[in-house]
Amino acid sequence: MSGTTMQAPRSSPLWRLTQGAGMIVLIYLGLYALYGWLQPRALEPYGIAALMNNTAPLALAAAGQTLVVLSRGFDLSLAGVISICNVVLAVHPLEGPGGAAASVLICLAIGAAVGAVNGILVAHLKLQSIAATLATMIICQGIALVILNAPGGYVAEWISYEMTDRLWKVIPVSGLVIAVVTGVWLMMRRTDFGVAIYAVGADEHAAALSGIDVRSVRFRTFVAAGMLYGLAGFMLSAQTATGNPTSGTPLLLLSFAAVALGGTSLSGGRGGLFASIMGAATLTLLQKVLFSSGVSSFYTGMFQGVVLILAVVFSGVLSRIGEGK
Repeated sequence: MSGTTMQAPRSSPLWRLTQGAGMIVLIYLGLYALYGWLQPRALEPYGIAALMNNTAPLALAAAGQTLVVLSRGFDLSLAGVISICNVVLAVHPLEGPGGAAASVLICLAIGAAVGAVNGILVAHLKLQSIAATLATMIICQGIALVILNAPGGYVAEWISYEMTDRLWKVIPVSGLVIAVVTGVWLMMRRTDFGVAIYAVGADEHAAALSGIDVRSVRFRTFVAAGMLYGLAGFMLSAQTATGNPTSGTPLLLLSFAAVALGGTSLSGGRGGLFASIMGAATLTLLQKVLFSSGVSSFYTGMFQGVVLILAVVFSGVLSRIGEGK
């Protein structure tokens, strides 16, 4: 029909690519094939588990960041939450399965508490998210330094061994944790809360007019994101087996890179956790490929930036094609 805009069918491969997830999966598979060629042992169960262990903290942090970004916000407290969880587990190790369960609950509680503070500041006091979460990040990092003023301590052996191991010598535990988070998200996005996150991010005023409690949605989004940061801190502690009061700082900018690389719109309302998790996995894998290629670590950030720019540009082009523009 003349005068109308042709759009790609939602079931078409092109439409799936424009959502970001399809594109980042293709990039990941290409990098993984290259990594397997450079390091054949990377294709073995041990190599896969090691890659998953390295990916898990950033993937979980990026998942939490995605929730906030989808609701049109930014969360810098990620670095502080992860740091506090890391030093708490290193200073007060709790052994055995029961200790591990208690440690997870402690990390989730820390993340939820910081998220609640962020939610009050942003949703109820109407502060800008970037300013409010910057303040909470600084406070959290100060608390982490009070708990442990220098790298040290040790994480419970059960956590550091079992959470980085493989079930039945095949399935990486860290990969299972990521899968569970992804599954929870797939179920949650179909709930009223999941739909409301997208609605608030797309158009806050329209969401309010449709009967959505915008303040409640923003508050709960920050709490849920904080809990994912706490889980990221737990998995980082399992990987490093020690404490560092600044352990969360390197993950802050990388979390935003993973979100953007996954195709989630930084203006809110479009994207998803799975794509961001794949973005985090791609950034981690890129580091492995560069190291295996003999590239100096000084150039890692540069290559990550180039890949991020290319991916965002490519995603934008595909999105325009899919919309018929």
